[in-house]
Amino acid sequence: MDRIQIASPSFGEEELIAIQDPIKTGWLTQGKYVKEFESNFAGIHDVKYALATSSCTTALHLMLAAAGIGPGDEVIVPSFTWVSTANSVLYCGATPVFVDIDLDTFNISLEETLKKVTTKTKAVIAVDLFGLCVDIKLFKEKLGPDILVFEDAACAAGASLNGNMAGSVSHAAAFSFHPRKSITTGEGGMLTTQNSELAKIAEKMRNHGAEISEEERHNGPAPYLLPEFNLLGFNYRMTDLQGAIGIEQLKKLYRFIAERNTQADYYQEQLREVGWLSLPLKPVNGIHAWQAYVTRIEHPDSNFRNRLMAALDLDGIATRPGTHAVHLLGYYSKKYNFKPSEFPNSLIANETSMAIPLHNKLTRADQDRVIHSLKKLKD
Repeated sequence: MDRIQIASPSFGEEELIAIQDPIKTGWLTQGKYVKEFESNFAGIHDVKYALATSSCTTALHLMLAAAGIGPGDEVIVPSFTWVSTANSVLYCGATPVFVDIDLDTFNISLEETLKKVTTKTKAVIAVDLFGLCVDIKLFKEKLGPDILVFEDAACAAGASLNGNMAGSVSHAAAFSFHPRKSITTGEGGMLTTQNSELAKIAEKMRNHGAEISEEERHNGPAPYLLPEFNLLGFNYRMTDLQGAIGIEQLKKLYRFIAERNTQADYYQEQLREVGWLSLPLKPVNGIHAWQAYVTRIEHPDSNFRNRLMAALDLDGIATRPGTHAVHLLGYYSKKYNFKPSEFPNSLIANETSMAIPLHNKLTRADQDRVIHSLKKLKD
């Protein structure tokens, strides 16, 4: 039988047609298609500004740098997240301060966050892990106006909570268009914000610190002159090829999320009686983007999760750990001398989380195969 992948991008004829114009015109770098993609993304997510980037990691770095995060600053991040959340803090010369997660949601714990606030705390990065939004309004209320609340919304395009779209309430947010996300441009990211000053600085920093973009210069009165460079910047631009794909993918976002919610509901119904399988929460007051369907294996055998993943692999079913506990990774454990037990919920999630296939090419027959394979496995 065909292998059931953990994730798979969903493209159609629209994307193939969309990339033809940038190729024909020869304008491949950031241009009109990126601008349209940014505008459409901002509209869907109820934000004033959206800046496309080369990846979510560069969007994370860009938003921190544009906000002035730097040496001497502390930025609180969850320990259970993809490593780029913490890496982006180090890129700025600041210090990541790790906190534990809530096991029910996999998201950063507000209670643990409040315990780690010091006079050096400049910001918190709340991660909408697997597409489930953090209550950003509550974090802002509890932390007060002097601490910036950023959002790593890598998994959360199209998600919402209490009527607020992902990225619309935080000081700034970063989204991902990696192929494992609901919509993709291959690689790529988006920085969103309501803050005009941050957007202005970030737009310049994204393009080496130039005062105007390449497109503005090219279409301006003196395209032969180079712009001024008054900021230290980076090359974090998205290409127009990616922008053209992103426009078409974004048109399908709501359909993709609806399909993923239907798949998640089916898993919830069919797997709820598997005693050792803890199923993910679905918000009653929001929209889960379901970038991944991540379960937890509750079993006395600490190696049961890995044996289970190996057995599913033999059945032609791909799985993955949800993500990793950053404090356990070699670089961070050595740099900060972390003990594995220092963040107990992150440790549990690291050792027991398991994502099973969920994507927009997944069929009901595929899901039934996954469900059958899980149910036939005994303790």
